[in-house]
Amino acid sequence: MEKTYYLPAEWHKQSYIQLTWPHNETDWAYMLDEVEECFLNIAREIASRQPLLVVAPNFPEKLKDFPFRRQIRFVQCPTNDTWARDHAFITLIDRHADPLLLDFCFNGWGMKFAANKDNLINRHLSGSGILNGDYTNCRNFVLEGGSIESDGEGTLLTTSTCLLAPNRNDTMTRADIERYLIEKFNLRQVLWLDYGYLAGDDTDSHIDTLARLCPDHTIAYVQCTDKNDEHYGALLSMENQLKTFRTLDGDPFHLLPLTMPDAIYDDDGQRLPATYANFLVMNEAVLYPTYNQPENDTKAAKVLAEAFPGREIVGIDCRALIRQHGSLHCVTMQYPESVISL
Repeated sequence: MEKTYYLPAEWHKQSYIQLTWPHNETDWAYMLDEVEECFLNIAREIASRQPLLVVAPNFPEKLKDFPFRRQIRFVQCPTNDTWARDHAFITLIDRHADPLLLDFCFNGWGMKFAANKDNLINRHLSGSGILNGDYTNCRNFVLEGGSIESDGEGTLLTTSTCLLAPNRNDTMTRADIERYLIEKFNLRQVLWLDYGYLAGDDTDSHIDTLARLCPDHTIAYVQCTDKNDEHYGALLSMENQLKTFRTLDGDPFHLLPLTMPDAIYDDDGQRLPATYANFLVMNEAVLYPTYNQPENDTKAAKVLAEAFPGREIVGIDCRALIRQHGSLHCVTMQYPESVISL
């Protein structure tokens, strides 16, 4: 029987967007007010446009008087942290059946951090009745949503640094993993980026921090033009490899460089992984992280407007999020339109 399911692009028509809310038993406890303000800003921009799915041990106090409360669906369950992109379902669309809700193993980016509670969130979501779709157990394979990009047409973009990292699927070879991804997601090609990283990143170089698939065979990617920056060589090699990638029709991708934010450091002098590639595509808007760098923030908005014509480009200050080494896309997960349970 011919397979008809596929992994939709992020710009496919959506229903919910998930936020897993921070609380005082997460790593955010020392700066909870600051990060909740960032989450509120993200929640406001989402819920003013489409449904918002909130996951947390208790309904967040900050949302009690939220102006778009009717747009929120809440699921109560224990959580370790807030990185919904990596612990949430990855959804496949089947043209002749209900969506498939794929539950992969999340192990804290190669067992770097505790993830025992986050790894069970999808079980709670599946039993909540909020999501329409067939639960699909894929927990024998470690995979995070931030590590893959799909164009919805059979091409998947990823990084070898992440997918081949120790403590994920290290009993499998690159060829094994590629075969698995092609079979599981009904793909026609996997494009492996072998270069590029961000200082301060905990994920082993998730693709959503470096290069993003966009409509019309376009890739928006982080470009470093400062030869004195530690990232210059690796990101130049990444850029050169992106130039070699081809669409399924054999054409080069249209490449759109995103400027690199000026370096931001934490109180211990560690560089933080600020990137404009960590944007979220919504039905009518693109939410992108800003870093209180007006010139760079504006440049990034212009590139994203070119990549996503017709969508409103909305900046959200994400300096709080990078303090725990992620950004806007990392704390969100979109679900296709057919996943909403009416």
